[in-house]
Amino acid sequence: MRTYLDASALAGRYVRERNTGRVEEILHDSSSLGTSVLSIPEILSALCRRRREGVLSPEIYERAKDALMEDVADAFIVPVSPEVVKRAAELLEEAHELSAVDALHVGSALEWGAQLFVSADARQLAAASRFGLPTSRV
Repeated sequence: MRTYLDASALAGRYVRERNTGRVEEILHDSSSLGTSVLSIPEILSALCRRRREGVLSPEIYERAKDALMEDVADAFIVPVSPEVVKRAAELLEEAHELSAVDALHVGSALEWGAQLFVSADARQLAAASRFGLPTSRV
């Protein structure tokens, strides 16, 4: 199954969160992982914030960053192409509660042909579902 994880779902692989086990289960059942190019800086930003706040030690930060880079090396990274932007614009016109980044994630999943869209964001999942994507919340 082609599984698309947005940054909120993918981040659960690098920092222990309540959704970490669920993310691992989903990935175990997936044949391929896709995510937006936006996920990498989104996750790194969250990791850096936690390091600055002292929640993550420098060593744990480095391990989490290395794990992220290993995962994205094996994943399909969806670029922000004109087609993705067009899909995101359609989503924003239909689903008024979406942020621009959330719309780009759903547009990326649609353009990639995801068979499952995974996120921790209920509004984003609702929009993905309205546009025909099977969804799973983590």
